[in-house]
Amino acid sequence: MREATFTFRVDEALKSEFTTAAKASDRTGAQLLRDFMREFIRKEQEAMEYDAWYRQKIEAGRTAVAEGRTIPAEDVEAEAVEWRKSVLSRVSNSGA
Repeated sequence: MREATFTFRVDEALKSEFTTAAKASDRTGAQLLRDFMREFIRKEQEAMEYDAWYRQKIEAGRTAVAEGRTIPAEDVEAEAVEWRKSVLSRVSNSGA
């Protein structure tokens, strides 16, 4: 892989403190900056992938509503009530 130079300006005090902290970690500033850049790219890619997944889920929900593939809230709540009763029954019967 070809290497490129990345040049930017920072406050002298920041550079000095960063260099000291890097040396304390037995690393160079350049090593740490490369690591920071890789981590930033990884986080951005994860965020974009999550955003795409989330948008797909939203679109699937909209499609389901448009096609009438929904469950009334009352039915969901009635099923939840039965589920809660079942769980509470199992917990009380287990002696917990």
